[in-house]
Amino acid sequence: MLTQPSLSLNRRINATPEKVFAAWVDPEKIIRWFGPAHTIVGSVQAEMDVRVGGRFRIRFATDDGETHEVGGAYREVTPPQRLVFSWAWHSTPERESLVTVTLRPDGDGTLLSLNHGQFFDEAARDGHERGWTGTLDKLEKMFA
Repeated sequence: MLTQPSLSLNRRINATPEKVFAAWVDPEKIIRWFGPAHTIVGSVQAEMDVRVGGRFRIRFATDDGETHEVGGAYREVTPPQRLVFSWAWHSTPERESLVTVTLRPDGDGTLLSLNHGQFFDEAARDGHERGWTGTLDKLEKMFA
């Protein structure tokens, strides 16, 4: 049986789990940091209904002239420890994957673990690894 590619990234964020969780679930906050490194500042828009079964949609533009839209549904919402949601790009809705964000207190900060699994193929995983790395860099900077 073929296993679907996945990725895991870990970061230490200089803020409490409550503040980091809020950054993931408050549309006013997520638009300040979401998107890969080459996202145009001010282009991010987010609609979020953060509850189990609720949906989200995030749009952003990148400096190559492209506009991207991703959406999904929340599967698990456990503040301030865990957030699980499906993930599918508007351009390929049939390629649904799953994101799990886990937050653990670490002194005066938070250990963030992001697991993104069930990718369509290795290329999709590699693209998302680049995207999430740039995105988490921005989250880290927001609390620096």
